[in-house]
Amino acid sequence: MRRTRVRNALIRLLAGATVGALAGLAVAQTAPTAAAATDSAVTVSGRGEFKDMKFTVSQTKNLTSQAVTVSWTGGTPTTFAGTSFNTDFVQIMQCWGDDDGTVPSNPGPARTQCQYGASPTTGRSTWPGNGQDDTRQVFYSADPTNYGQDNRYGAANPNAGGEVPFKSVDGTTITTNTQNNQFYSYNTTNEIDFARTGADGTGKEFFEVQTANEAPHLGCGIPVTTDGVTKPRSCWLVIVPQGRLDLDGKPYADKSQVNAGSPVSSTNWQNRIAVKLDFNSVGDNCALGADERPTYGSELAADAMTSWQTRLCSVGKVFSYTEFGEPDSRSRLIADGSSGLAFTTRKLGADPAAPAPPGTTTYAPVALSGAVIGFTIERRASSDAPASEAKLDGTKVESIKLNPRLVAKLLTESYRSSTWGSVISGTAAKGYGWARKNPSGLATDPEFLALNPEFAYLSVAETPATDTDLLTSLGHSDTARAIWQWIYADKDARQFLAGVPDDDGMRVNPYYSTNSDLNPLHIAFDPSNTDDYPKSDPWCTVPPGSDAPDTNKQCMIDFHPYVEDMHAGALHARRTDVLWKSTWDPLATPPTYKTAGPQIVGSRFVITITDAASAARYGLQTAELKNSAGKYVAPTTAGLTAAAAAATGSGVAEITPANATAKGAYPLTELVYAAVRPGKVSKAARQDYAALLRYAVATGQTPGADPGKLPDGYAPLSEKLRAQTVKAADALLAYTGPSSAGDGGSADGGGTDTSGGGAPGSAGGTGTVGGTDASGGAGGSASPSASASFDGGKSLQTTAAGNTPADPANPLRYAVPAGAVLGAVAGAGAPFAGGRRLSTAAVTAAVRRLRVRRGWSRPRGGSRTSDTAPRP
Repeated sequence: MRRTRVRNALIRLLAGATVGALAGLAVAQTAPTAAAATDSAVTVSGRGEFKDMKFTVSQTKNLTSQAVTVSWTGGTPTTFAGTSFNTDFVQIMQCWGDDDGTVPSNPGPARTQCQYGASPTTGRSTWPGNGQDDTRQVFYSADPTNYGQDNRYGAANPNAGGEVPFKSVDGTTITTNTQNNQFYSYNTTNEIDFARTGADGTGKEFFEVQTANEAPHLGCGIPVTTDGVTKPRSCWLVIVPQGRLDLDGKPYADKSQVNAGSPVSSTNWQNRIAVKLDFNSVGDNCALGADERPTYGSELAADAMTSWQTRLCSVGKVFSYTEFGEPDSRSRLIADGSSGLAFTTRKLGADPAAPAPPGTTTYAPVALSGAVIGFTIERRASSDAPASEAKLDGTKVESIKLNPRLVAKLLTESYRSSTWGSVISGTAAKGYGWARKNPSGLATDPEFLALNPEFAYLSVAETPATDTDLLTSLGHSDTARAIWQWIYADKDARQFLAGVPDDDGMRVNPYYSTNSDLNPLHIAFDPSNTDDYPKSDPWCTVPPGSDAPDTNKQCMIDFHPYVEDMHAGALHARRTDVLWKSTWDPLATPPTYKTAGPQIVGSRFVITITDAASAARYGLQTAELKNSAGKYVAPTTAGLTAAAAAATGSGVAEITPANATAKGAYPLTELVYAAVRPGKVSKAARQDYAALLRYAVATGQTPGADPGKLPDGYAPLSEKLRAQTVKAADALLAYTGPSSAGDGGSADGGGTDTSGGGAPGSAGGTGTVGGTDASGGAGGSASPSASASFDGGKSLQTTAAGNTPADPANPLRYAVPAGAVLGAVAGAGAPFAGGRRLSTAAVTAAVRRLRVRRGWSRPRGGSRTSDTAPRP
């Protein structure tokens, strides 16, 4: 038993490095939810055949890497030729450049400067395009008579066709093979090739806006100087509607084939609708000569902190932010109090292997958010669906209900198709008889259908890429702990994990059973002490139908790959790309599995565990979850606030799913604290951290998309919580050392906690919220002070207020190869924490997969490396 504990502790220590090594795909750029219109929403009317259509873009200013909603009214319902889009659909793309002057009433870019045409080059048998409407291919005609013809490109060989070139912002022009060019491909483009107009003439899509970090060839958000004025480069969102009339104004004669041509052809381009997009500046974001105060920790604070730091650093208050899992952050702060300010949802000493340090630790609540189950699900009616359901084909499901047992089924890989290939034609592989009668996936689970009856009429391809598992992040986190606590607090879920079948006979995957007699490892799975998403089942096989050789098996981590962090989970759910390399490519050198890329429009189904801010940022729909009062609650501001009122604990109050008993409480709400060990940092650092805290609970609690405000996905803190933070800031300013602060031990075995009060429902501390400035002293404004109090050191040169870091939240500043190797080992080792051996081959394979997935050779979004990781 002792050796088991030691081994578990070692594996946990390695896995703790995971988030620090691999997490943080573009978490820096804060954004409002794509689902709601903002003050910068723009509505534009169509022209000609489309004059009755009105298109609305939900947000056009202060844009970063995010999603916006594009909706329309007044259209004609989409028709199909077989399974291909034929008439009356919409295509959307992002472009760069100045107005080309061709449509005075609707300025817009040149068609050669639009990211479009990267449809699949292989596996097109089920693709709904015709090779022209989803590419840049055109046919030349000096006097076009049909849509898709072009009066400029393709003249060299009119019978064979040509391509509309793509010109990058750096001047490089691609004239051939544009479908898979050096700048963008099917796996990276944000284009929407096919958007359906419904029976009522309306439609809606979530469009992923890309900055220069994601699409350097567009350059959106890069500072440019014109006539002595420097501003972020604006770009364009371009909509091209495809109709049912040809150039002569008559309907297409042949309805059995797709008549649409490329949207970037000269004939279709005349109908384009352009909307200007204004971006936050992409680049380094703080003044040269300022010392960076390191902050690090919880991903739940990422979007908020990034918003605040862009405002604070514009006046000399420079705070770096590095994302780490909360358990690792606490261990880091315990081991080295000089490492800076850590974001956590629990106090130091909460982890059994890391007792609290002696001396004072100051805690301050700064953000209220939570974990969500986000999804992109499109309706595809089954053959027996009623007409009322069939007419919704292609539209997105807006909400689902999930209880703890359903989420437990997903996380424990208990659906029949999760262990892909373990049951074929009713015959189960050895040891997998338990799966034979289980539902294939979530969408056919009777328990899920009872809560979501619409799915009884929907057709879902139940594979590892859809409804058999959740897209989860690698590493240890307080969010994973909260989810397992929510599951284990529910009687039905608890019994299911113990081996009791549900009402319809579904059984848990025994590798996750809490009953050691049922678990093949002979060790009980312990969800009450789990803070990651283990993949414990050792199932490996050659995927059925892949034609791969017997020596090239895939295992559960292949069928259900991890993502780097919750932000990445939201992004992949928006793109509907689950990363499973499901296709065997015998022609590759060497032969290998490859990803099929994003799912095909009209039948997309991806679900993920992410945070509320990332879900809002990418416009994901989110599940209503069952709380301890038996109510299904969405992660709204009201739901988060109701749960926060139930936080318990002295000083650093925690929100636990079991204690969030209010009917309106969202069960996965989390309260984030800033933690500082004042005796381990300088007086100047304490002043600066106090300034950060004061700003965070003043202007930083004002919801909005502008830099410095509180992004969507967060609920503003209550006055009592803000007062606690103000008192904590005062304590940092007043700290004079151990002789006055006290070194006595506390009940938890650590030092003295300074948190400004008790639980959120109590009176908390004293102090005013809005009456201090960001310099940390008293004042009449919550705006940042123009004066800095730094004592040396240099930050990277940056631009003015409102900038967005070129390295989103500096996500890879900590991803040195050594740290990433530790993360890879931890990821590979997570399933073995119960005592299974970790083979060298497994480690090597995991490292190889993660190396390819992360691209260690350069930070995402640029070649710059950062020297601003938390200092030892």
